[in-house]
Amino acid sequence: MRFTTPDAGDEPEINIIALIDVILVLLIFFMATATIDSQQRLRISLPEASASVSEADQGASLLVEVTPQGRYRVAGEELLDNSTANLMRVLAAAAGDRRDQRVVLRADGQASHQAVVTAMDAIGQLGFVNLSIATVRPATDAAAR
Repeated sequence: MRFTTPDAGDEPEINIIALIDVILVLLIFFMATATIDSQQRLRISLPEASASVSEADQGASLLVEVTPQGRYRVAGEELLDNSTANLMRVLAAAAGDRRDQRVVLRADGQASHQAVVTAMDAIGQLGFVNLSIATVRPATDAAAR
């Protein structure tokens, strides 16, 4: 019986074709099973340049104002307590069960960004889906024109 010894010229090889196949299958699996969350909590209408808001739009919407000092007004009534919980309570009382109505967030140009974001967050947490954002021109710009 004759046994052959391995030649010194034969080196072991790593077959990477199978490894590439496995990696591609895993890549396709993760791409196919990944969920993409494309739901929006709020639909935001950015302000457009217009002279005035129609009276039909004003009557059908709930107006939330942010003053230059960061205080809130809901439907023309200023809140004595400026907390987020109080803002949410007053918004819920003013809207009743109508969460589909438009909410107009009207912020003064000098209002802090935090006050505006807090109002937007309260509106979103209550389940309102239509939010329009308006701004107030500072008095110096309005007088100059």
